[in-house]
This record gives sequence, structure tokens and C-alpha cells, in this order.
Amino acid sequence: MLLCATPALAFDLQAHRGGRGLAPENTLAAFAQAASLGVDTLELDIGLTADGVVVISHDTSLNPDHTRDAQGQWLAAKGPSIRSLTLAQLQRYDVGRLRPESDYGKQFAQQKPVDGQRIPTLASLFDQVRALPEARLRMNIETKVDPTQPDETAAPDAMTDALLAEIERAGMAGRVTIQSFDWRTLARVAQRAPDIPRAYLSSPRTLADSRWTAGLELASHGGSAPQLVKAAAGASPKAAVIWSPSFGQLTQAQVQEAHKLGLQVLPWTVNGRADMARLIDWGVDGVITDYPNLLRDVMRERGMPLPAGSEAAR
Repeated sequence: MLLCATPALAFDLQAHRGGRGLAPENTLAAFAQAASLGVDTLELDIGLTADGVVVISHDTSLNPDHTRDAQGQWLAAKGPSIRSLTLAQLQRYDVGRLRPESDYGKQFAQQKPVDGQRIPTLASLFDQVRALPEARLRMNIETKVDPTQPDETAAPDAMTDALLAEIERAGMAGRVTIQSFDWRTLARVAQRAPDIPRAYLSSPRTLADSRWTAGLELASHGGSAPQLVKAAAGASPKAAVIWSPSFGQLTQAQVQEAHKLGLQVLPWTVNGRADMARLIDWGVDGVITDYPNLLRDVMRERGMPLPAGSEAAR
């Protein structure tokens, strides 16, 4: 059995980007709402600014679908990269609502805007979480690194080292998981902070390209994604090892295989009630969703224990 830095959750309800179906993604407002609703884990993404600050953003460049400038005008096109802006420059942009006519905006029509939200620093989220009464609330932090576009972000080691330094400063090592599609990041975590759980993100595209899997070839492991993750994690990992596949390609047989290998299985991003129910029935260890409220409903219907939250307690 794998040794986890913190007790394993029976089922891990993760709010994807803070629950972007309900509130502006990767903002302090979204994270506060998810914590209030009641989730186990806040899922989020990070990048590095030009002055080396770890900030929370899924996109490596400013996204015109949910970014307005200091004058309140929507960006006309893809904006500057996160790594090209200082924190002060980045804070001039408002990411508190979706551009309603965009395809992205239409996809999340239920999202409630919170004007004035800025791309937050990871340190500010740590401060926010520390102040919450839900002491077991965790964070699943994804490094946004793309080995096929090396100039788009900071290098894997630089980003990982900055992230680990921020975690250490905040004393949050016991409350975080680090995840990535670029498994070089996770190799660095295993080397420098082996007690932190690692989540190996995958999609059919990344599994087929060894640039994403730290040089490991799927074919060399019988075409088995769980076997590939197990090989990447090493023989005797000190912390929990999680496989986070795209849910649409996941099979029940793969879940069973992963569990036999000592891996947890936590698929992304599951937004349909029927899909949630099926995956729970397959025995996955958690689900990452844009709609934590819907997942709570499905869990409640199955008599599963629900994570506490101030709103859920009322």
C-alpha cells in the first residue's frame, strides 16, 4: 500500500478551478463559494509572473473570454502571457465575469459574475484557506507547463521550485496535492518534496506523446495507462500517487487495474449527473467537476457522506 502524507479521503469531491460552473474560475470568490458549499478539495492551476510570483491561472496568456482591461473593456484577442507580466501589471485586469457572447461564456451560463476579481496569488489563496473553519479542506494544484510550447511558460523545474517554496512558506505541505500533464513536474516533486501526493494527469493526446510523460512510452508498458503512471511514480513512493485521466476514455477495467497497482483514480472534468453516478459506481476515488453542487446531489442520493461547508450546514 502507498503511504499518504495525509489520511486518504473515502471520496474526494474536487471543485474544478474553484467550481467554474458557478463562479469566475480560479478566483478567490470561486474558492470561497466552493468552500462554503462544501467540497473536499479546491482544484486550481498556477503559473509564474515575470517577477517570479506564483499566481493562479489556467491560461498561460490572458484569455479574452473572461478578461477586461483597466478601462473595463474586453480584450480584443489573446492577451500577453502570464510570464511576460509582473504581478502589478497582471493585477490591472479584471477576471470576474465571462464575455456573454463568447462560446466559452455560453458554455457556463449559470456562472454568476463577481466584478473586480483579479488573478490571485497562490499566497492569497493559502491565507484564505487558513482562515476557514474547514480545517480538512485541501488544494490540488496543477502546474501549467506545455512541453510542446516551452517558451509559453516558465521551465518545469523553475515553476515547480517556486511552487514548492510557496507551499513551504505557507506551511501547507500537508494540505496540497501537485498535479500536472507534464510529468517532468512530478518527477521534480518526487525528488524535492516526496511526502506531497502527486496526481498524474492524462488525456489520449498526452499519453501518446512521451514529451508529456517524462520520456516514458505507453507502448513499452503494454499500452496500459495505469502501468505507465506506476512506472513514472517509481517503485516505492512515499506519498499517495493518483491517476487523473479524462473521464470520457476511462473504463471500469482501468479503474480496477489502477487500484490493484496501488493508485488512486480521480477523473476530470465530470459535469453530467449520469457520468458522475457511473464513475462512483465504478469505485473511483473522487471526481473533479465544474459543478460541485450537482456532485453533492448525486452523492447525497447514494447516501455518501458529504464534506462540510458553511452553506451546506444551514
